[in-house]
Amino acid sequence: MKHSVPDGLRELLAQAVGAGHAPWRTLLKPGDWALLLAAGVLVATSYPLLWRGGTADRAIVKRDGQVVTELALNVARKYEVIGAIGTTLIEVQPGRARVLSDPGPRQYCVLQGWLTRANAVAICAPNHVTLQLAGRGGRNEAYDTLNY
Repeated sequence: MKHSVPDGLRELLAQAVGAGHAPWRTLLKPGDWALLLAAGVLVATSYPLLWRGGTADRAIVKRDGQVVTELALNVARKYEVIGAIGTTLIEVQPGRARVLSDPGPRQYCVLQGWLTRANAVAICAPNHVTLQLAGRGGRNEAYDTLNY
């Protein structure tokens, strides 16, 4: 069975392919461009509003999956956690927390820097220590830092 293209479709395809330019742009009317612009503005403005964590108000420190302590984020302090290979030092400042030092060889949790958003996590895997920020009013409580 031989396939053939109808003449009208063949002419339309030949016109669409054109001579090296993008012919689909000629099919867009000013209203189409306005709609595309409005959609782009909507996406750009909704992204920071919808993809932010809630306000963090406490830091949860875990060792081997068990909660060691919860630290309020309204007072500056340092907290030491003894882990599997040494001592991890957690630093808390108003509204943020970080792993200041860790005995792990690659220092990934230290390089994570300051955590400021609710549900943000720094994991010191070799030492089995985890620092997680929690808060009230985080609409995206089911999401973790992999989604930021």
